[in-house]
Amino acid sequence: MSNRVKTYIALVLAMIFWAFSFIWFKIANQTFPPITIVFIRLLFSVILLTTYLIVTKSFMKIKKGDLKLFVMLAVFEPFLYFLGESFGLTYVSATVCSVLISTIPVFATIGAWLIFREKLKVINYAGIILSFIGVLIFIINRDGGFSYNIKGLALLLVAVLSAVGYNLTLSRLVGSYSPVYIVNVQNLIGATLFLPIFLISDFTNFLNTPFTFRMFLPILELAAFASCGAFILFAYSVRNIGILKANVFTNCIPVFTALFSFILLGEKLTLQNVIGMAVVIAGLFMSQMNSRSKSLDDALALTGKTA
Repeated sequence: MSNRVKTYIALVLAMIFWAFSFIWFKIANQTFPPITIVFIRLLFSVILLTTYLIVTKSFMKIKKGDLKLFVMLAVFEPFLYFLGESFGLTYVSATVCSVLISTIPVFATIGAWLIFREKLKVINYAGIILSFIGVLIFIINRDGGFSYNIKGLALLLVAVLSAVGYNLTLSRLVGSYSPVYIVNVQNLIGATLFLPIFLISDFTNFLNTPFTFRMFLPILELAAFASCGAFILFAYSVRNIGILKANVFTNCIPVFTALFSFILLGEKLTLQNVIGMAVVIAGLFMSQMNSRSKSLDDALALTGKTA
């Protein structure tokens, strides 16, 4: 098997694992509250990634001036990002969540333009507008009202905006540290931030819950496949074909999520939903057609997929 074929297989598997992350969360949420799911997922993720770094001897030393950036990174994602995404998923379907989360590159592009004064092309502006139109098609009824829970949409917006802050902070670190190391450090800090919330709000109920392996399986799948496996596969693919080509594949995540949600969760998609999703994805492609700096490209590739 050629190296190129292996690369594309790795990319497709990574997209499938990230698509499944929304479904695994919905399944885990039937037994555990969001904070418990997030904390255990981060804990398992740190254990797995630390083991990987030890085996590959990839540990790095954090420069003194960068420690505050790592803390900011963790506050944006996983802390604020997971609060928005996890609680948002309790109000909306896995498919709706994946579509809204997929707009992160659009908001990140706007953020890069506002903060770094990065120049955009006409096609980028058109793509941004088109993506927003696609989201509106997806979530608005024929009578002009919202067809989805407003609280859930607002929480997902918090996740998206947190991811933008993460993206802008990460762009200052990606040139000095390996992606896997960055993710491991931010997840360790994130788990530390979630620990007191877990102990205060969920720990007693967690201890009183009768434990079975089947209950923990979706959380283990989130940690092993979405937080670790998919990320390592994606990083491997980026090394082989470059960030721009690899990042295009992430636009397939909402499509995979919709398909798997239909098969496994029984979620339904209307023709309007399909059209809205197609418009969002088309806008995403257009919004990313830009000659931005390498650090911003690398940061954008990690945003929303790192925990």
